[in-house]
Amino acid sequence: MTLRLEDKQQIVTEVNAVAANALSAVVVDYQGVSVANMTKLRAKARASGVSLRVVRNTLARRAVEGTDFACLKDALVGPLILAFSLEEPGAAARLFRECAKEMAELEVKALAIGGKLLAANQLEAMSKLPTKQEALATLCGTMLAPITKFVRTLAEPHSQVVRVMGQIRDQKQAA
Repeated sequence: MTLRLEDKQQIVTEVNAVAANALSAVVVDYQGVSVANMTKLRAKARASGVSLRVVRNTLARRAVEGTDFACLKDALVGPLILAFSLEEPGAAARLFRECAKEMAELEVKALAIGGKLLAANQLEAMSKLPTKQEALATLCGTMLAPITKFVRTLAEPHSQVVRVMGQIRDQKQAA
C-alpha cells in the first residue's frame, strides 16, 4: 500500500513526538510473529506504558532525527517494531523480555537510553532497572538511614544506663 506524502509526514511527526517524550527505546525484529501474538503484545504494551509502532524504516529514521534516539538510525533495517518507554526507562525492555519467552520469533536488535545505543544483549540489564516507585522507595530509605543511625546513637547512652540498672536490680533480687 502506498502512502501519500501527507500521510508519511503525519506518521513522522507522530513518532517524533513520542520519541521526544520517551525515556528509552527498544528496536525489535518481529518477522514470523502471528497476528494473535502481535495483538497480545500490543495489549501488554498499552497496559505497561509502552508505545509500540511498526513504521517503515525510512520514516522511522526521519522520525528519530533530533531526538535522543537518533543513535538508532543504523539499527533500523528490516521489519521492525519501535517500542518507546513513556513512564519508566525499563518498561519496554521488561515487556520484550517477558514476551520473548512466549514468542521466540521476537529478536531485539538495539536498545537506546539517554542518547546512548546499547547492544541487544543489554536487554536483561535494562529490564532490571527499577520502576519509579522502587527508585523513590530506595531514595527515601537512603535519606532516612543517616537520621535513624543518629537517633540510635543519641539514645544509646541512656539505654546502656537502663540495662546496667536492670542488671544490678536482678543481682540484688537474686541475693
